Amino acid sequence: MTKYLLSIDQGTTSSRAILFTEKGQVYASAQEEFPQHFPENGWVEHNPDDIWQSVLRTCQRVLAENQFSSADVSAIGITNQRETTLVWDKTSGKVIYNAIVWQDRRTAQFCDSINTPAVSYAISEKTGLCLDAYFSASKIHWILENVTGARARAVQGELLFGTVDTFLLWQLTKGKVHRTDATNASRTLLFNIHQQCWDEELLALFSIPSSMLPEVMDCSADFGRTAAEFFQGEIPILAMAGDQQAALIGQACFKEGMAKCTYGTGAFLMLNTGNKALKSKSRLLTTVAYRLKGETTYAIEGSIFMAGATIQWLRDALKILSSASESEAIAKQAKLEHGVFLVPAFTGLGAPYWDADARGAILGLTRDSGINEIVSAALQSVAFQTKDLQKAMERDGLRPLSLKVDGGMVANNDLLQFISDILAVNVERAEVIETTALGVAYLAGLQAGIFSSMDELSSLWQCNKKITPAMTEAQRNRLYSQWQLAVEKVQK
Repeated sequence: MTKYLLSIDQGTTSSRAILFTEKGQVYASAQEEFPQHFPENGWVEHNPDDIWQSVLRTCQRVLAENQFSSADVSAIGITNQRETTLVWDKTSGKVIYNAIVWQDRRTAQFCDSINTPAVSYAISEKTGLCLDAYFSASKIHWILENVTGARARAVQGELLFGTVDTFLLWQLTKGKVHRTDATNASRTLLFNIHQQCWDEELLALFSIPSSMLPEVMDCSADFGRTAAEFFQGEIPILAMAGDQQAALIGQACFKEGMAKCTYGTGAFLMLNTGNKALKSKSRLLTTVAYRLKGETTYAIEGSIFMAGATIQWLRDALKILSSASESEAIAKQAKLEHGVFLVPAFTGLGAPYWDADARGAILGLTRDSGINEIVSAALQSVAFQTKDLQKAMERDGLRPLSLKVDGGMVANNDLLQFISDILAVNVERAEVIETTALGVAYLAGLQAGIFSSMDELSSLWQCNKKITPAMTEAQRNRLYSQWQLAVEKVQK
């Protein structure tokens, strides 16, 4: 009997359930957006029930629409928005505060208050990260300090912490399993990526009891089984990985030096560095790419906070788009060099700037400027921010000769051409652009014995479109230098 792999792809703005064949092809999918909450300037939250119910509904819908039950699914893999933080009661399962999203900047001042050279060095050496509100540790600290009675309950062992993968696993197993994987653990600011364990010194720094933390597993592992009531029977959960690491796997970037960039809500450029945890001199992050059979592979990563979210802002806040897909046709009507630059520092700037206080701006407006130029500037900002990351990698002696791309934004061919032009590299779009979900399906398939090796996974990867640079060096340099001037103006 033909069986399928079910990927849960829980993102920042939507949840998706995707069924893959045992050849790694998309068979069916369901998607559901859910609300974003912005209680104060720089704060971003999700209702935990929106996360859980949207995941449950999309999984149930994709199975029902194809007349499938648990018997038709070999395994589930979970991939998720990383760093987003939840704390819940270990007995009741009740979440004590909204999920604090990775984009949230409320803890920036706290991070500054504990940031000494010694602390910064220890964090960098142990975690490969920098001390920033982006990561989970300061978010946990904020919840324990600001929710009445939370710290006392945590000390008494009554509360649990999880990133979204852990929270979903808890829900799917009805509270039987509290686990995460090494990639998600590596984004908390609490995990020693060299020793592959939670770090007592960092837990003390953020005043977080170790009893709150989940067990850390390989990316392919036996994470537990779903409760029978959800899908007409139990399904084994055999893989978990943070979304960007899952995309690296889905793009089959298994060799040292291979790189991918995922263009979703944010954009994330990740380069495989093999079994070496290389330390960036350019404020990029060192992170766990994946851990399989106890062996860790590392990556260098640059994070852009606003990519697709910028287009969503044009649609939802400015209301100059009725749908994100309109942006390509509208931007086409503007000249390539229209002089308008949109710096989307809505929640600060990510790598390589790490400026929590920067705020967004549209610069270079004239009487000739209109919607076409603003939409074009929003799309171009995605390429310019990718160039920032490329330049940072070059300073670290790393330069991918080509870039594999995926995510919702890469359906836009004009954007891909502009990325190729500004980076001066070949850009390869994968045949399956849902590579985040594909990566975790691959991981689940490895654990289930459906796939035999990484080599087999590499053989399944196919290129849909290869784009080569067409812009002159002079034009590229001129545009990028104007972008750099625009960024300088929004920094505090």
